[in-house]
Amino acid sequence: MKVVIQRVSTASVTIEEKEVASIHEGLLVLLGIVNEDTQEDINWLCNKIFNLRIFSDENDVMNKSLLDVDGDIIVVSQFTLHAATKKGNRPSYIKAAKPDIAIPLYELFINTLEHVIGKTVQTGKFGANMQVGLINDGPVTIIIDSKNKE
Repeated sequence: MKVVIQRVSTASVTIEEKEVASIHEGLLVLLGIVNEDTQEDINWLCNKIFNLRIFSDENDVMNKSLLDVDGDIIVVSQFTLHAATKKGNRPSYIKAAKPDIAIPLYELFINTLEHVIGKTVQTGKFGANMQVGLINDGPVTIIIDSKNKE
C-alpha cells in the first residue's frame, strides 16, 4: 500500500461538476493498493499518517501532528501510484489491485483511519473520474510505502 500525503491549507474533490469533499487545514491522502496489501498495512499506515509531525508549531518548525492542529483528511484512491514506467512510454498498472480486492481494502483503510483519528474522513469515489483541487501548504509532500517499513 502506497500513499502520497500532502499537507494542505485547502483541498477538494469534484465529480461530474459536483463537489463531493472539501477541507481546510489538513491532509490530502492519495492511496494506491496492491493485491498483497493487508490489514497490517492499513493499521501501520493509518497510525503513521495520524502521528506524522508535519504541521508547523509556533516556531515554524514541523513539530505538530494532525491531532495537534485538529486537521481534516480527504482520501482519494489512485491506482496510478503503482505505475510501472521502466519499459516504454506507456505506464503499466499491472501491480495495482483490481476493484474486487481494492474496494474492500479502500473502505477498510477509510474506516480504520476514522477510528484512529476519531473523526469522519472525507473521500472521493473509488474508480470515478475526479478533479482534485488543493493548495499544498509548504509545499509538503510525503510518500510512504507500507512495504518499506524497515
